[in-house]
Amino acid sequence: MAHVVVLGAGLGGAIMAYELKDQLRPEDKVTVVTKDPKYHFVPSNPWIAVGWRDRADITVDLGPAMSKRGIDFIPVAAERLHPEENRIELVDGKSVSYDFLVIATGPELAFDEIPGFGPHGGFTQSVCHIDHAEAAKSVFEKLVENPGPVIIGAAQGASCFGPAYEFLFILETALRKARVRDRVQMTYVTPEPYIGHLGLDGVGDTKGLLESEMREKHVKWMTNTRVKRVEDGHMFVEEVGEDGAVKAEKDLPFAFSMMLPAFRGIKAVSGIDGLSNPRGFTIVDKHQQNPKFKNIFAVGVCVAIPPMGPTPVPVGVPKTGFMIESMVTATAHNIGNLVRGKEPDSIGTWNAVCLADFGDGGIAFVAQPQIPPRNVNWSSSGKWVHLAKAGFEKYFIHKLRKGQSEPFYEHLALKALGIDKLKATTKG
Repeated sequence: MAHVVVLGAGLGGAIMAYELKDQLRPEDKVTVVTKDPKYHFVPSNPWIAVGWRDRADITVDLGPAMSKRGIDFIPVAAERLHPEENRIELVDGKSVSYDFLVIATGPELAFDEIPGFGPHGGFTQSVCHIDHAEAAKSVFEKLVENPGPVIIGAAQGASCFGPAYEFLFILETALRKARVRDRVQMTYVTPEPYIGHLGLDGVGDTKGLLESEMREKHVKWMTNTRVKRVEDGHMFVEEVGEDGAVKAEKDLPFAFSMMLPAFRGIKAVSGIDGLSNPRGFTIVDKHQQNPKFKNIFAVGVCVAIPPMGPTPVPVGVPKTGFMIESMVTATAHNIGNLVRGKEPDSIGTWNAVCLADFGDGGIAFVAQPQIPPRNVNWSSSGKWVHLAKAGFEKYFIHKLRKGQSEPFYEHLALKALGIDKLKATTKG
């Protein structure tokens, strides 16, 4: 019997556990270790922040869901991974041993890297976690009562730009519905070298589509911008030239600001020689396997991926839903091979499919693969994106609650976009 432990139960960890059950032998055991007993559908957090969803709408109680599939569930946070001992030390003093480990922790949010930044003792809001989104909702309600300038965007080193664009336009729609949009100046602040870069050097015409949306909605933007510090009602930023030199410093006033932070690996798996890079992300090869600790794999946002290339202000690479699913599928196949005495042979395709909701419209894009050059490089926009994403959300949560792993919303998105097949893995 092999014992496979999945550390983390976000999008990657939850479906990882389900797919492992499909790939392992009947006698093998799967255990999920995670700090939060409930799963929250993170793509819905922007809707939470403007009151379009409640916590109960997007929450799954993981214990009963995992039990339906015969998966052990331990809702206790990890204190430290000891890879030489094949052991995870937990914060309650207990330990969990494993034969194989899949790290699916997601990121730690690096709000502390900028003074005054973030929802915990800072002055900016976030939609990275449901707790942050609920806190942002109360500030949004104050904004509606007393309108003022708004700043939305991402900090230097950020790698997840989709939610920033989504929340920008969702907030704009919500302000129009509240009949106060005419009293709110909106600015998008980003380290991206151009609008629509997304950490991917653009996909299709994301630059043109997003710039057009901003012009139509009277949103100003600042690119190649670094946030120095934030004070109550003021964001101090630097605009950087192509040569990396500071060309202007500005004090931007705001009544409401939602800014995405840079990510790093969680402390429990950071600073381990051969396992993590300097930012704490887990190093993997083409099979999602760590080169030093061969019984450790990683999927999702916690995986180390180098940036697309040099930019005046640091910009990371996002890990989108279908890309994560392809990592999961490859990992499940590869661990299934190992427990049967075979070698890993599945490689995630890392294709990207994204539906970015804008409140009453949206943009969709397909990048095959996510990292260019690509075989498919397509983007489009329309009201159908908003409707499609809402439908996928409901179906995804329904399937997760039932303990079912497929089809997930990204697979459904492919069908909606007229793409019948987009392989999650290849052999090699």
